[in-house]
Amino acid sequence: MAGTNVTLRRRQLANRLREMRHGSGMTVEQVAERLLCSPAKISRIETAQRGVSQRDVRDLCGIYGVTDESVLNQLMTWAREAREPGLRQQWGDLGDDAIYTYADLESAAVAITEFQTAYVPGLLQTEDYARALIAGMLPRIGDDYRERRVEARMQRQRLLHRSDPPRYWTFVDEAVLHRQIGGTKVLREQLAKVVELAHLPHVTVQVIPYSAGAYMGADSPFVLFEIGDRTVPLVVHLELLTRSEYLEKPDEVAGYREAIDHLRATALSPQESMNRIIAAAEVLAL
Repeated sequence: MAGTNVTLRRRQLANRLREMRHGSGMTVEQVAERLLCSPAKISRIETAQRGVSQRDVRDLCGIYGVTDESVLNQLMTWAREAREPGLRQQWGDLGDDAIYTYADLESAAVAITEFQTAYVPGLLQTEDYARALIAGMLPRIGDDYRERRVEARMQRQRLLHRSDPPRYWTFVDEAVLHRQIGGTKVLREQLAKVVELAHLPHVTVQVIPYSAGAYMGADSPFVLFEIGDRTVPLVVHLELLTRSEYLEKPDEVAGYREAIDHLRATALSPQESMNRIIAAAEVLAL
């Protein structure tokens, strides 16, 4: 996706400002007192929950004793870019700001590991499957919003066909192969697309079979983004019923990396997974 990655810029800036505060030995409260604002504002800036103005960046650099003009210029540029329209301008109003944040992280990632228990991951969905899924999960969504979200999801999939695509590794519970989202025909076509995309050298799909029984992470779908940037190395996305959450602290992310190791050990091999998906599609054709 073209244009500035607003989410990445905001997170880069937030993490760098937090590092600078730690380096200065100052507390959030001390910085807030110097900046004449509330401690909550500093906390929100440092966790990328709010944007930060170029004036605040300049003032914070002064508080932290940063005199290197190249550092100040980079931070000021990040602050400006973090406030640009980004994907909202490109896609229009999708009715949920969380979608833009997710897509920005997805686009910036050098590797994506996804685990889903109820539906085919968005990067592998057909248009008809995506439409049926969005309508089912959001029964009150208007037609215009639904169609814009479907189109945005199809555009997101282009990253798998970039000249520099991310490594994409996904685990799906076997239940995903049988949940008839959109009906038999839609699901059959969806499974065929999964098999097709799994042949890309940077895409790996593994199925966790029913025979696995209980396994680590079975109740917690998630996506792990490896950004490849020192300031934003790893981010875990959790999609909850009414909101999205992003985890970046190393101790929080560590649990999901451990879960990925367990998922790899529990799942069928990539080839066995393809055989299982093809078999499910053949049953649907009967």
